[in-house]
Amino acid sequence: MPANLDPAAALMLRVKQGDRAAFAALVERYQQPVMNFIRRSLRDETEAEDLAQNVFLQVYKSASRYVSTAKFSTWLFTIARNLCLNEIRRRSRHPTESLDATHPESENQPLHQFEDKKTSSAPESLLQRELEEKIAQALAELPENQRTALLLCRQDELSYEEIAKVLDCSLSATKSLIHRGREILKQKLKPYLHSGAWKESK
Repeated sequence: MPANLDPAAALMLRVKQGDRAAFAALVERYQQPVMNFIRRSLRDETEAEDLAQNVFLQVYKSASRYVSTAKFSTWLFTIARNLCLNEIRRRSRHPTESLDATHPESENQPLHQFEDKKTSSAPESLLQRELEEKIAQALAELPENQRTALLLCRQDELSYEEIAKVLDCSLSATKSLIHRGREILKQKLKPYLHSGAWKESK
């Protein structure tokens, strides 16, 4: 095993050897990031839970074919993105099944990556919730590749090069997608930018 192998990839190689404890450790580490990514991609809390389970089921089923040529998180989010795309295509073929894909309870779920960890007063909480809904709506209106690029950019452990691998496009195209997506969000969220809810990264 290479000395510079990232810890998650090392765990996945143990899963490949049948180590269920290693798989449980991966699920514990990545379940919430995957859930956040899927929920913000589809804006559907119930579907996000089901799809996240399918992501890890596919990870487990694919363990025998896993090769540690890239970071585990790159491989994982590629699987998550592909399942999201399949769901988006399914909905486009059967629009009557998802006339309103956003469940009311999903709308009220906090977007933790933008959440102010400090205790908020009641008025501040209402403003924060409104801001979160505006961000979710603005993200949902972006083209899929821009939205995915931005969401993956919020995953601190993914570099631009790794995001490009998930998107299956060049590094320059990935940087362009992120730049254009941020510019569109800035325009849509102009009244809220002072809150610092959408911070530049990388």
